[in-house]
Amino acid sequence: MSFDYDLFVIGGGSGGVRAARVAAGETGARVALAEEDRYGGTCVIRGCVPKKLMVFASEYSDMVEDAKSYGWTIAPGRFDWPAFRAKLEAELDRLEGIYRNLLKNAGVESFDQRARLVDPHTVELADGTRKSAKHILLATGGRPVKPDMPGAELGITSNDIFHLAELPKSILIVGGGYIACEFAGILNGLGVKVTQFYRGAQILRGFDDEARGLVSEEMCQRGIDLHLGTNILEMAGAGAGGIRVKATNGTERVFDQVMFATGRTPNADDLGLEALGVERGRKGEVVVDEYSQTGVPSIYAIGDVTDRVNLTPVAIREGMAFVETVFRGNPTPVDHELIPTAIFTQPEMGTVGLSEEEAAAQEPIEVYATSFKPMQQSFAGRSDRVLMKLVVSKASRKVLGCHIVAPGAGEMIQLAGIAVKMGATKEDFDRTVAVHPTMSEEIVTMKTPVRSA
Repeated sequence: MSFDYDLFVIGGGSGGVRAARVAAGETGARVALAEEDRYGGTCVIRGCVPKKLMVFASEYSDMVEDAKSYGWTIAPGRFDWPAFRAKLEAELDRLEGIYRNLLKNAGVESFDQRARLVDPHTVELADGTRKSAKHILLATGGRPVKPDMPGAELGITSNDIFHLAELPKSILIVGGGYIACEFAGILNGLGVKVTQFYRGAQILRGFDDEARGLVSEEMCQRGIDLHLGTNILEMAGAGAGGIRVKATNGTERVFDQVMFATGRTPNADDLGLEALGVERGRKGEVVVDEYSQTGVPSIYAIGDVTDRVNLTPVAIREGMAFVETVFRGNPTPVDHELIPTAIFTQPEMGTVGLSEEEAAAQEPIEVYATSFKPMQQSFAGRSDRVLMKLVVSKASRKVLGCHIVAPGAGEMIQLAGIAVKMGATKEDFDRTVAVHPTMSEEIVTMKTPVRSA
């Protein structure tokens, strides 16, 4: 049977674009891609990239204060949100153009419209056109969702934050995951009065307890009004565009904005999957095997729509493994072990491997950790603290986890991640000479465990 294409990709985010352009450009496959929104997906358009630029913008307020302690005469300025937002939008337009050109230059045919599946080898575009393909790849990503509660429509999500006409004077952020905590730090740094509610006992659930505890303390030190064990009961409009919030802790307050960062859901609805027998999981995710293949042999899925590890570089890796498996005849499972991650809270957190709690649950361990005031901030009179931590197997001496809370932790964990992925032991770390004076030298100078478990 002849098909219009060898591969049809639905979704123009990082994973879908990478798979499409490598399949077309490097293996000579005939490839098409459909995207109903902007190219670049969550990461480029409404996630990592604009968020990180906002993190940079928000950090300058502290820099001005610190500069005075270093002998500079600098007057505090005022943050110009419209000027920054215009520049941010121009940068996102530029990046979207790059994504479109990557596809075009690889010979991928693009359709700027929604696509859904008709049968295992046919997609139907929004205009009614049908295209056939030997293989179909779902890379439709995920989206933030608001909770089901009275007045929820008055709130915004992380998607909306970049498009605000003006910054609010006050905001309530609901949630305790990395998106909630990152935006709390960003908006606090830009001069917004930030309150954060999280229903759990501590923010950043699933990460190392000691590390997330320090992030939580430092966020409070920087002026974020964090309420743990707290949730919203209901919301209603208040005068002058405000939002009145009734909380489970008995308080009732008015905020200019309420942002929900309470979860994301896979974009897998209304794609025609159920009729074809493509299995979906409890959260609506597309169920796939280790080769990203669904139960329908011609249909594959990668990235956030599969709800495995929802990170941009992981979606890209999954896309590359898919091309290797399907178009190069080299079956390549996706490796989801020991993925280094950065959380751009303030302070930043970098982590790879197991938390102390996870490691202790599986085998006897030693914990090496140190927390201190870094030189740069300490000289400026700030009380900020950082954490360097290694979780080590008693039996094999392998470093099972590395956790860093510090400015630049993301940059540090990328390099530490190589060592941990290679199976480095505590003695390998010990044999490495310290780079002095740096914060990260503490990773190789900790000689005595602080505790065993």
